Amino acid sequence: MPRLPRPLVALLSVALLTAGCGSISLASPPPTPTDFPGITGRLSVAGITVSDWVSGDAGCISDTLRSAGISFKASGLDQTTPVKIYLYIFRNRAAWDKHRADIGPCAQAFVTDAQTFAEIEQSPYVLAGQGPWAARFEAALRQVVAAAAGTGG
Repeated sequence: MPRLPRPLVALLSVALLTAGCGSISLASPPPTPTDFPGITGRLSVAGITVSDWVSGDAGCISDTLRSAGISFKASGLDQTTPVKIYLYIFRNRAAWDKHRADIGPCAQAFVTDAQTFAEIEQSPYVLAGQGPWAARFEAALRQVVAAAAGTGG
């Protein structure tokens, strides 16, 4: 069996070692919840346009929800008319568990028809607004929120 030249053996060894290290460094870190700019970027990729956002707008008088709330208008896909959505981003799953029940009573301040109230819950987020939302639009919102939530905080 012929012997390989030393430089070739060294080069192959470095290549194998580098490839092994590369597979370790390419491993995905555990997912963490996305911030609002990241969520709007994901919505844009999904075909949803976000505008007129207001940080600290819970839609009602609530200190807890005000600090977690961001309102914005959204449209796209089959939702041709922009709708106002309230996004509540909680610090972690414990805060989400503690405060998500506050959103229903808060929504009474901005919902005009309780029968069509729309809400998406995925720790650490809650999206709420006056519905009905168009089917593809709502499905995209749900997908984006689920992906953005990561492990849920």
